[in-house]
Amino acid sequence: MSPQPEIPTDLSSRSAQQNELSAEERTLLPKLAREALASRLHGQRFSPGPLSAHLSAPRGAFTTVYLEGELRGCVGYALAVSPLYLTVIETARSAAFEDPRFPPITLAELQELELSLSVLSRLYAILPEEVEVGRHGLLITCGPQRGLLLPQVPVEHGWDRVTFLEQTCRKAGLPLNAWQAAASIEAFTAEVFGDHDLV
Repeated sequence: MSPQPEIPTDLSSRSAQQNELSAEERTLLPKLAREALASRLHGQRFSPGPLSAHLSAPRGAFTTVYLEGELRGCVGYALAVSPLYLTVIETARSAAFEDPRFPPITLAELQELELSLSVLSRLYAILPEEVEVGRHGLLITCGPQRGLLLPQVPVEHGWDRVTFLEQTCRKAGLPLNAWQAAASIEAFTAEVFGDHDLV
């Protein structure tokens, strides 16, 4: 699990071609994330009841926490290592309390927080010229070094395709041109939603 840069909250239509999750699932998952934070702050156990097979399927996901419009934490898994609903709960808690860039959230801040979830597709190999800014997230790997950037990040920063590839290499601690050499490039899409989508 690793922290990520700020994710804008208005780009969900650009980061996935269509919604895989139902409206009910897009409502339930942010609520589970918020309940997980509340239970942690109150020192209570949180065990959601049985969920659908779809939400119980392993998926990668990131949770981003904002406070007064500013990034307060972002943590996630690129790989599908746990059921989606558990991944959301765990990444929400990690983003809120364990992102080393920020202090843990407090009970007083809980109601002011905004949560954004990014549910990732499975990773697949991609050629550099096939990368589409605003659609693809990237994972670049060379030996033990790995760097991941979500699809929203290059849009936020106004990067073109080459800059996106270079900055993902930078995230991995690799030379900026590693994507042209020995590094492997994998892509994914992300369905982005959260508190801002709830009515």
